[in-house]
Amino acid sequence: MPVNALFAFLMKKRIQQIELFRDNPHEAQLEVFHRLMQAARYTEWGRTYGYGDIKDPNEYRRRVPLQDYVQLKPWVDRMRGGEQNLLWPTDIRWFAKSSGTTNAKSKFIPVSREALEECHYKGGKDLLALHFAMYPQSQLYKGMSMVVGGSSAGEPLRQDAYTGDLSAIIIRNLPLWVEVRRTPVIETALMENWEEKVERMARETMREDVRSIAGVPSWTLVVLRRVLELTGKANILEVWPNLELFMHGGVSFRPYREQYHKLMPSEAMNYLESYNASEGFFGITDEHGSDSLLLMLDYGIFFEFIPVKELEAEQPPTKLLHEVEAGQEYALVISTNAGLWRYMPGDTVRFTSTNPYRIVVSGRTRSFINAFGEELIVENADRGIEHACQATGAVVSDYTAGPVYMNGLARGGHEWVIEFEERPDDLEHFTSVLDRTLRGLNSDYDAKRSTDTVLQRPRVHAVPKGTFHHWMKGRGKLGGQNKVPRLCNDRQVLDQLLLCIPA
Repeated sequence: MPVNALFAFLMKKRIQQIELFRDNPHEAQLEVFHRLMQAARYTEWGRTYGYGDIKDPNEYRRRVPLQDYVQLKPWVDRMRGGEQNLLWPTDIRWFAKSSGTTNAKSKFIPVSREALEECHYKGGKDLLALHFAMYPQSQLYKGMSMVVGGSSAGEPLRQDAYTGDLSAIIIRNLPLWVEVRRTPVIETALMENWEEKVERMARETMREDVRSIAGVPSWTLVVLRRVLELTGKANILEVWPNLELFMHGGVSFRPYREQYHKLMPSEAMNYLESYNASEGFFGITDEHGSDSLLLMLDYGIFFEFIPVKELEAEQPPTKLLHEVEAGQEYALVISTNAGLWRYMPGDTVRFTSTNPYRIVVSGRTRSFINAFGEELIVENADRGIEHACQATGAVVSDYTAGPVYMNGLARGGHEWVIEFEERPDDLEHFTSVLDRTLRGLNSDYDAKRSTDTVLQRPRVHAVPKGTFHHWMKGRGKLGGQNKVPRLCNDRQVLDQLLLCIPA
């Protein structure tokens, strides 16, 4: 059997397993729950909270407190020092360094062998499986896959352990069946200097038969544009005519969709989104052209959900999977096969369906603007930008927004810093469409905008190309999993960027 045909056959078998948990979601989650309790019952954490006699998720919720990274950090510090069997029974040797979009300090998320194989690698394999299900005639495995990973190589902690971007940890430990079809070479993939890495990656990959690309949309664009500069081609399909799949995640694809369609002008091109983080792999597009993600229920992660309106409580109540409602927004809570117990990674999701369970990532628990009770979230902002671009012919590279505080008789408002790849034909019209779309999407925003009593019309600054790149570079945050904060409830990021605008 040819290699590509064998690969397609193996992917088809995985689709049957996905269909099984899609049809039996509650049973799948209950099985994950019991496996986690069984595995961790003799760890220090498990003994502390009596995992050995926890019989069901309700008892688990009553007994074990919610935690975020502040509560997790003392345990991580001990593990990084070499202690084992604290949160998880097998050795923890890898720590994913997270840039932390809501916190300037780095976080070090423990990654177990089980999390790597049963969650992160499984998620990558499932992206391919779902692609083959959508395109049965795919010839993906006849060519190469370009992986645009983090710019941080592993940093040794001790002889048998290291820390780095999750993508660096994954690339260092890839199974052979992936490694033989991956480009660029590992030395380039793990380079620390992002700008040098882009150059080497573009030169190494431009002569390969690249058939799939995986990466964060914003940083992958930088690589693709350099490939076009070096080759002199008009679009990426002239460089890689067999390209058929872009697997993306990390940030919303909405602001970048039009740019990618111009770079890859083919109706046959497949775009699959994944919802993954240092803490785990959570969701994947399972329907062609859909913005919703299937919640992946057999990756060794047990899910709970906090209604967003309950987040301010000291120990807010959570909903189990069978208790959530479509259309409602929840903060994510996870228990994982790397020893994260009732951990809040800081993401918010909205269920678009409960049969099967599909979600969209609506934002971060701290990435919003609510200075005046308007409760503007990232999902609203992404849609507003998308509609404004469609109405004015604009293409946005990056953006951020924050509040304009009331001062004396002056009204409050929102200030936006936007970098355009293609400027709108009329910035005033762009601003009006953005404002109108936000009012249509968010009733709280609309109420505050009514008669301009509380919120005035948004103020939009169009900044020169490269502004966000230089700002990120100045913070040492170029490349990989580093992200531009979309919305902030204070002016710290906004004021830093406004200082970058030429007088």
